Amino acid sequence: MTQTTHSTALAVGATAPDFTLKDQNGQDTSLADFRGHKNVVLVFYPFAFSGICTGELCEIRDNLGAFVSDDVQVLAISCDHMFSQRAWADKEAYFFPLLSDFWPHGGVARAYGVFNEKAGAALRGTFLIDREGVVRWSLVNPIGQGRDFSGYHEALAQLA
Repeated sequence: MTQTTHSTALAVGATAPDFTLKDQNGQDTSLADFRGHKNVVLVFYPFAFSGICTGELCEIRDNLGAFVSDDVQVLAISCDHMFSQRAWADKEAYFFPLLSDFWPHGGVARAYGVFNEKAGAALRGTFLIDREGVVRWSLVNPIGQGRDFSGYHEALAQLA
């Protein structure tokens, strides 16, 4: 599968680092929860309530069937606090997990190679992880550049 990558981002073929983060409702969510059951798309984004991030997550919300199914779970991740995530999810009607990588600040984004030290936030990293926990596709854009999800849909079709 094709990949557009940032030089430090986790490579296609690598084992995805496990993590446990709180979602917008304070519930623990672990990548390992999906192993053997579902493919997972991780969508790292810089800041809740920002324009590009709102547009991207609204695209996921408005086309949820293309991102979430019996075979796939979307997990959106930022360094925002859980309470900010909750307010944003309530405002925008996001019903998929928004995970808080707040503390240790950006720990999961760092593990995936998409933490921007200068901004203190995640880059726009997207990782498709198969049921065995292997990265099968990725796309990483800078903070100010929105992502195109079409490559994700193509990669997902190849996993099916």
